[in-house]
Amino acid sequence: MNDIEKINFFIKILYHLIILSEFFIFVAKKTGNFIDNIITQNMKDIQPEILKQSLGGAEIRYLQYPGDGPPLLLLHATGFNPWLWHPVSRSLTDNYRVMAPYFCDHRQAEPETGAVPWRLLAFDLYKLCESLSLDRPYLAGHSMGATVITIAQVTYGLASKGMVLIEPIFLPEELYAVGLTLDTHPLASKSIKRRNAWADESEARAYLKSKSLFSKWDEEIIDLYVRHGMIAGPDGGLELSCHPRREASLFLGSSRYNPWPLLSEVRCPALVVEGETSQNREFINLPKIASLIPDGSYHEVKGAGHLIPMEQPAEIARIIKEFFK
Repeated sequence: MNDIEKINFFIKILYHLIILSEFFIFVAKKTGNFIDNIITQNMKDIQPEILKQSLGGAEIRYLQYPGDGPPLLLLHATGFNPWLWHPVSRSLTDNYRVMAPYFCDHRQAEPETGAVPWRLLAFDLYKLCESLSLDRPYLAGHSMGATVITIAQVTYGLASKGMVLIEPIFLPEELYAVGLTLDTHPLASKSIKRRNAWADESEARAYLKSKSLFSKWDEEIIDLYVRHGMIAGPDGGLELSCHPRREASLFLGSSRYNPWPLLSEVRCPALVVEGETSQNREFINLPKIASLIPDGSYHEVKGAGHLIPMEQPAEIARIIKEFFK
């Protein structure tokens, strides 16, 4: 074989190797996509158990996801429900035993004459963890939920390995001394007037999408809210599972106990998370809150408002995983 024949021979071998490598790359991509689809489908198939726990004077419903890791408890915002954590909870089941309680209707109060104090909710959270024998659970809460887990951690000694506080509600301190009423509370006075009747799911979904509050919500969470945040009305159609009167009572409870002095006593690492476009930035200073926690840190989520878990659930899951790992 002369030199030219040798060169042609090696060129043919190189050509076939290139073709073969392209074939293997194609197969790898297809296999990878197939595996990704299986993983995605399996993730979507993960569903929680719906359980109840009696605390003596109250009964709390909660979602519990399959998992063998350390306990992680997620607490929702005022007027919402634990199903809105579902995409986040689902993605955390590989590393944690996730639980999400429903804190809307286990305590009752008339908004014109009373409130559901958040300190009482914090005590209920402490008792729930105690009754379930949760050993130093990780805690994450949104809005009301973030403030309630802070109160439970400090006031009732709910030991935790760490907390993620998403847009916690810490009102300007002077408001805690005023004694806000249904008429003067900026959020309770609005929530009690909230629309509470729709003909069917289609009308409810169209209404939600027409409102700026829900305009950035993830599509799956819109569906979860319609499916689990609404119930059959007494005269047909749908109404909110957390009635506007209950929501107003919960909002009023935010002003019944000043949580600011507790921040310096938080006994675990805590991450305060804020939405870049949150309207709460006008009256709640979350970087200051983070600075007052001994082992506190701050993170801003770009493009998000107050309802970050509903708008960017994948980002919230990533933040929780990264902070607690």
